[in-house]
Amino acid sequence: MPALFRPASLYLLLSYLLISSLPFFPLLQGQPVEKTWHLLAMELVSWLGFWALLQRPRWFHYLLLPAFFAVPVEVYLRLYFGQGISTHHLGIMVETSPKEAMEFLGNKVWLLLLLVIAVTAWWWSLLRVAKTHSHLDWTHRSRWAVLLLFIIGIATWTYGEQIGVAKAAPSASTSKASSSAAPTSGATSSSNAASSSASTEDEEKDEDEEEEASASASASASSAPAADAGTLARWHASLKQNLPPLPQWAKIPYDEEIYIRSWPFGLVLRGNDFWVERDYLAKLSEKSRAFRFQAHLDGNPATPQTIIMVIGESSRFDRWSLNGYERDTNPLLKQESNLVSFSDVVTAVSATRLSVPIIVSRKPAAQSLKAGFSEKSFLTAFKEAGFKTYWLSNQMSFGQFDTPTSVFAKEADVTQFLNLGGFTNSSNLDQVLLEPMANAMRDAAPKKLIVLHTLGNHWNYSHRHPKSFDNWKPSLYGVVNPAYTDLKNKQALNNSYDNSILYTDWMLSEVIQKLKTSSQITSLVYISDHGQTLYDGSCNLAFHGHNTDYEFHVPALMWYSDAYQEHFPDKVVQLRLHQKARLSTENIFHSLLDMANIRYPDEKLEWSILSKQLKPHTRYVDSYGWTDYDNATLKGDCREVMDKKTPLVQEK
Repeated sequence: MPALFRPASLYLLLSYLLISSLPFFPLLQGQPVEKTWHLLAMELVSWLGFWALLQRPRWFHYLLLPAFFAVPVEVYLRLYFGQGISTHHLGIMVETSPKEAMEFLGNKVWLLLLLVIAVTAWWWSLLRVAKTHSHLDWTHRSRWAVLLLFIIGIATWTYGEQIGVAKAAPSASTSKASSSAAPTSGATSSSNAASSSASTEDEEKDEDEEEEASASASASASSAPAADAGTLARWHASLKQNLPPLPQWAKIPYDEEIYIRSWPFGLVLRGNDFWVERDYLAKLSEKSRAFRFQAHLDGNPATPQTIIMVIGESSRFDRWSLNGYERDTNPLLKQESNLVSFSDVVTAVSATRLSVPIIVSRKPAAQSLKAGFSEKSFLTAFKEAGFKTYWLSNQMSFGQFDTPTSVFAKEADVTQFLNLGGFTNSSNLDQVLLEPMANAMRDAAPKKLIVLHTLGNHWNYSHRHPKSFDNWKPSLYGVVNPAYTDLKNKQALNNSYDNSILYTDWMLSEVIQKLKTSSQITSLVYISDHGQTLYDGSCNLAFHGHNTDYEFHVPALMWYSDAYQEHFPDKVVQLRLHQKARLSTENIFHSLLDMANIRYPDEKLEWSILSKQLKPHTRYVDSYGWTDYDNATLKGDCREVMDKKTPLVQEK
């Protein structure tokens, strides 16, 4: 019998084939896999290079142990969330404590234990096979040929990356098509608009990362001799100028976005992304490490009090029936007599990663495009005043849009990120936050601040609520990968959005009911980070990242218990007096501390909604520069915010 077909060899090969096939798991669910053949080819080539380099399975099987342990996680995420392990999931696994894991898994911890035992046994049995059988050792001279090809390939790819690749010559048909296709000036398709909105946050993050990288590079350059840095740069520039670019035919078809999806080798890139994100987070955190508010509580520290801060996501003001919307999207909140909904609150930027820092800290709106901040958030001020603080999030800790928020979140005494899905994919519903919130409320600490960071009304809207809230139809509920750029889906898209608001109403009502049952002094603040544009009227824009009033004008509300009103009657009076005041997300930090009666040396009560000292301030929004929202016009059905004067220049 040939060595390849012996039972031991087949067992080893089929096991490696099994873990390599995980990226194709969606095919079993009837879903497509992008660039299937390219992905398959990259995996095959990787295995050839890996095997050729390390020669014997008994030498490299140890390196595959992390991949084997990751298999159950990958399958779980594929089954329930339609995605594989990401940078964010690695962050959760690394940073979740055993106690938090036990609380999250509950009875499932025994299933996890069985899986760990089974995977360990699987890996160990393969190790035994690799050690006792040499059938798959690559001792043939072809191994050296493969290694040589790999060295040539890596050298060619490196040359192309450093020197450049020649552009492909356009074919005759392409040239003819290009010359006959003349774009119409001023025409904007809904597809381009939606595509633009979807990429806005990526671009903003890229800009911030480039700024951080530039700052880091500058710091490194200043610590080394300037002459050496200049010589190196001139040498590299000279090479690019004097060496010819790599011919197009010699370009290595390596695609990092595809390779990172591969198994098991793509896990290395995901791990690298995680450490890069973590390093970026550490650099941002360093800016405020030594900062202190010198805050203290004005009152009895033993008096039990709980404040809940809910940060909403992608919710727009005019879709709440509390604010006059014709559909009854807030049937539960409208029954609350101790609730104040504010009519005129704006956010400075329509991107989560830039708007949330303005909500939770004293970072000025006009600095929101700058990475990091020299101060900490209200979490630290509450901690200094004797509160135990919690950050419970249904968003993500690492990844495309979240690092700046994570810096602030980690100031809390207890930080939990519970999102195992994503923004556009199926994920946990926001009700996943209710049990950890209840656990936090039962904590023995008399004073508590609990932040709930929700997914709220983020796209895909139909993934933000259960079927029981699929009230307005036709909707996108149950539609796999709906085309948001297709105007045929406009009605369903809007109905699904309203259904997600209906669920937000239920979610906030549940939080309030739990606060009502508490014997403590309790209160709640809710505000959305930004809104959404939803193909309004003849407007061909959707989602956020545009300059529309639908994205800047956000819902915000405060609720207080009867016990809170008894202890702070003057604050409640001011709260109601300021219901129609001109406010922004910059008011939240000051109002939240005032709500708790926390004082600090340089406080600004003129920014607190609960203070009689409240004064209006210039409300800047990110629209063609820093536009004065109160000195602007709203253009067309998109309600584009246009400053009547010249907007301030933005610094990044």
